[in-house]
Amino acid sequence: MDIGLVFAILGASLAIGGGGIGSSVGVGLAGETAAGVIAEDPEKFGKTLLLQAIPGTQGIYGFLAAFMVILKVNLILGKPLAVSPEAGLQILFACLAVGINCLISGIYQGKAAAAGIALVGRKPNEVGKSMVLAVMVETYAVLGLLMTILVLNGIKL
Repeated sequence: MDIGLVFAILGASLAIGGGGIGSSVGVGLAGETAAGVIAEDPEKFGKTLLLQAIPGTQGIYGFLAAFMVILKVNLILGKPLAVSPEAGLQILFACLAVGINCLISGIYQGKAAAAGIALVGRKPNEVGKSMVLAVMVETYAVLGLLMTILVLNGIKL
């Protein structure tokens, strides 16, 4: 068994798992609030949907990081490279940056989006301000992804 490859795959799994969980919870929180607003005024569906979708980006970031790992270790072609235990751990730790940041930021972005949706429910013209408030949380998911990319690119197999 190539334990280094196991560590690398674990890192990819944690990246996509953290991003996916964060996005799922965030989109779910925003969707709950959107459903309440739409029940009162179905015309607000488009504005609330836009805000609900914002926390979904963390899942994309986790997927991107996991895909980069799969490419790095040549797993996509079914002929993985030999990965030393040290390199495998480096990949695992590199993936934690995006996995943890996306898990947490996805949830909090969902809360910010839900609050923005509630605002749009009362003041429909405030959708732009609501989006800015929700997108501010995105910064930290992007920083996690950037750190993962930079570290992955520096790891030698």
